[in-house]
Amino acid sequence: MQSTLVLEGGGYRSVFTAGVLDVLMEHGIYDFASVWGVSAGALSAASFVSKQIGRTIRIMLAFRDDRRLMSFYSLATTGNLTGGEFLYHTVQDELDPCDIETFNNSKTRMFAVASDVVFGAPRYLEVKHLPEDVEKIRASSSLPLVSNMVDIDGHRYLDGGTTDSVPVEAALGLNEDIGLEDYEPANKAVVVLTQHREYVKGNSLERMARMSRRYDEYPLFLEALATRADRYMAQRERIWELEREGRILVIAPPEPVTVATNEHAGEPLLSLYISGRREAERLIGKIQDFLA
Repeated sequence: MQSTLVLEGGGYRSVFTAGVLDVLMEHGIYDFASVWGVSAGALSAASFVSKQIGRTIRIMLAFRDDRRLMSFYSLATTGNLTGGEFLYHTVQDELDPCDIETFNNSKTRMFAVASDVVFGAPRYLEVKHLPEDVEKIRASSSLPLVSNMVDIDGHRYLDGGTTDSVPVEAALGLNEDIGLEDYEPANKAVVVLTQHREYVKGNSLERMARMSRRYDEYPLFLEALATRADRYMAQRERIWELEREGRILVIAPPEPVTVATNEHAGEPLLSLYISGRREAERLIGKIQDFLA
């Protein structure tokens, strides 16, 4: 029986995920054959595979006001709302470095979900070795309209959430073809969401991205943007179905999340992190039984 861990994105809302993962690590729960992260969830996944308790929330709190991390200054000077050089190199390598030795020696496979802009489809990029593969995490986290495309091996990528926000079906082998010939699907999954169960998605950001005319050369990506909200809501319905079947265990915020994608205030970030910790502690026995 192989289990997998699936992490939704959501910018600073992922401090909820950070709280959940810290509790899992504190309880020694690392026995996942694979971890799948989308956007900010991919950043959390890397810290989980490297077994660094507290690293994700530490980075988000310590650098939330640094205009090199996420700001209109970064957007104006680099073309990216989230400063790629600062986050994926300066922080990653120097200020709060990833334990790359632990990551690279881990038996847990990590996949970062990105959207292929040409085909308007999800791509599941395996992060095999750091720091060489950090661009795959960056590709997963590059939001449309406020990020430059990330080119990897001739493919142009943006935020994975546009095409597969919660890749549980890919992780469980329920999709026909995910482009990973050597991947053995998991039997069960722990899924961490960053929106509460009653959340209903709008499409304002996707509408703005389409109206910008920035992606007119990529009609399939425009279609993905146009249909994202409906596909996301249908995906959540599928998640509840899999939960009822006992295939997955879902951990979600217990109440509506008010933290913004680019939140800079420390108090709401810390509160959401604590909420993630409390929810994981509440469910820890159930999680251990589910994975046993």
